[in-house]
Amino acid sequence: QVQLVASGGGLVQPGGSLILSCAASGSIVSFNAMGWYRQTPGKQRELVASITRSGSINYADSVKGRFTISRDNAQNTVYLQMNSLKPEDTAVYYCKGTISLFTGAGYWGQGTQVTVSL
Repeated sequence: QVQLVASGGGLVQPGGSLILSCAASGSIVSFNAMGWYRQTPGKQRELVASITRSGSINYADSVKGRFTISRDNAQNTVYLQMNSLKPEDTAVYYCKGTISLFTGAGYWGQGTQVTVSL
């Protein structure tokens, strides 16, 4: 059994910063990609950023220049540095470890709330 545990969410003022982290535990598995998604009530979960094992990175247009994703392959951990946060970044953030880049199959973390507000 593989578990992904996300942490680092919270309440921050507009313009502030947060760092999310997500660590995998349990059965040994190699993730071909790790990433962060977010979801707000009534909307579909959307990709925020992803990084492959080889280091290829993809960002949503809305976060380019403000968020930075990184990963530690040895520790199966992924991080999301979020700067210049905006109220529209408010969401539940989920990490995902992808096993198959072809099918998207993988494991999800439990989600962590990020609230950007005065």
